[in-house]
Amino acid sequence: MNQEISAECDYLYVKASGWFSLVEAKRTFVELLEAVARHKTKKVLFDGRRVTGEPETIERFYYGQFAARAVKKYAEFGVSPATRFAYVLEEPMRDPERFGETVAVNRGMFVKTFDILEDAFGWLQIPPAHQPLADPDK
Repeated sequence: MNQEISAECDYLYVKASGWFSLVEAKRTFVELLEAVARHKTKKVLFDGRRVTGEPETIERFYYGQFAARAVKKYAEFGVSPATRFAYVLEEPMRDPERFGETVAVNRGMFVKTFDILEDAFGWLQIPPAHQPLADPDK
């Protein structure tokens, strides 16, 4: 998996692509948390519409568990436990049952998955003036 991270006005915008693997997802999430700490932001928009694969239920569990634990761990590096993470994914990456999201939320993480980019901006309370231009490929 690859990701491009850009610091916008008051949030991080992450554009991810590639084939999903749990190992890569964990590695890139740590990179993301390092950027959150560096930029001292409390909002992350993860645009994973170009990520492909079909995660198994257990992988969704492990990723949600890992992400929630990592956010807590990175508090010592300046990541606020109240940081909001909005994931924009397409099925089958986005689980309609939101199992991974539920695992992370139950462990104290502020995260929500979406299939529409504008809904994610709304949940993060990012005004249209601060949103990047639409990606012509997605």
